[in-house]
Amino acid sequence: MNKINLRSLLFVIFIVVFSFSTIAQEGEVLKLPEPQTSGGMSLLDALGLRESSRSYSGDQLSEQQLSDLLWAAFGISRPEERLRTAPSARNWQDIDIYVVMTEGWFLFDHEEHALIKKGDEDLREHTGLQDFVNIAPVNLVYVSDFTKMPDNVDEETKSFYASNHAGYISQNVYLYCASEGLATVVRGAIDRDEIREALELEDHQRVIFAQTVGHPGE
Repeated sequence: MNKINLRSLLFVIFIVVFSFSTIAQEGEVLKLPEPQTSGGMSLLDALGLRESSRSYSGDQLSEQQLSDLLWAAFGISRPEERLRTAPSARNWQDIDIYVVMTEGWFLFDHEEHALIKKGDEDLREHTGLQDFVNIAPVNLVYVSDFTKMPDNVDEETKSFYASNHAGYISQNVYLYCASEGLATVVRGAIDRDEIREALELEDHQRVIFAQTVGHPGE
């Protein structure tokens, strides 16, 4: 085989491998470190320090912090019963957490304690109307899957329950951030149509609100 043909073959192989790896990125399951589920600050101390912050640095969270954050938010607390860290009416567990970061956007898989990659785009600007959403490294978007609630429950009641469920989760995040020395704030000021389109949500999925998490700014 002459040099020209060899180079052509190597180029084709490179294109095939590169194309496969690019396609495989979407839907890739990124296993998180095992969460630290004991220790930390006392509950009463964390309650005393819980606060909303709108000033963030651009410093990234560590993988362990992200793992612990998502477990505290809505991870599995009692594996033998598949029960979770936040309550939900009739155990519907309708809330999904979308994790929007600089390196892409992900869906939290509580069963595997992992992130399912949905896309490479940095969608942080779509998660809120405030400037700091583009600075903080993590924005959580709480989405209710209405199909996880019975068909005989009307839309208004589903929205009521979904709001409460997301509220319980966001308080867990507040307490974790207080314990870890991180900053956070829940935000209702979001363009829900814009974020629905950005996250490619279905009609039965409803954006409830979002929550920013990061290291405190100056």
